[in-house]
Amino acid sequence: MSTQIKSHTELYAALNRQTANWTLLGVKLHHYHWYVSGPQFFTLHARFEELYTEAATYVDDLAERLLAIGGQPASTMTQYLALSELKEAAGGETAQEMVAQLIKDFAVVAEELKSTISAAEELSDQPTADLLTGIRNSVEKSAWMLNAFLA
Repeated sequence: MSTQIKSHTELYAALNRQTANWTLLGVKLHHYHWYVSGPQFFTLHARFEELYTEAATYVDDLAERLLAIGGQPASTMTQYLALSELKEAAGGETAQEMVAQLIKDFAVVAEELKSTISAAEELSDQPTADLLTGIRNSVEKSAWMLNAFLA
């Protein structure tokens, strides 16, 4: 979803999409953490916990940044579900399917981050761009590691 952001209001909306994405990812990662099974249990159980802890940090960082620049962060599940392009876990996924879905989700998040970073820079909001760049770096590294796991 690459859109041209031209105002602070649109930047707030893009940041709220990220808040929603990370909230949904946190819930999905908890689900995966609890329900993963099979030979990769120990590896994935621990990794999913690391990722949902990271997701919670991003939600807080994004919400606080929104408040700092005059926006209002989304804060209800109804808002998160409406704002995010990601979907909740379906249930019954295999370990491999869980990892494959996270790779897809991270690709969506990374693409949205890329356009939002550019928008923040165009609006001369370097602190927001820096925050998002750090998150993007982590997302791309996690996606690379998950792809390596499936290889």
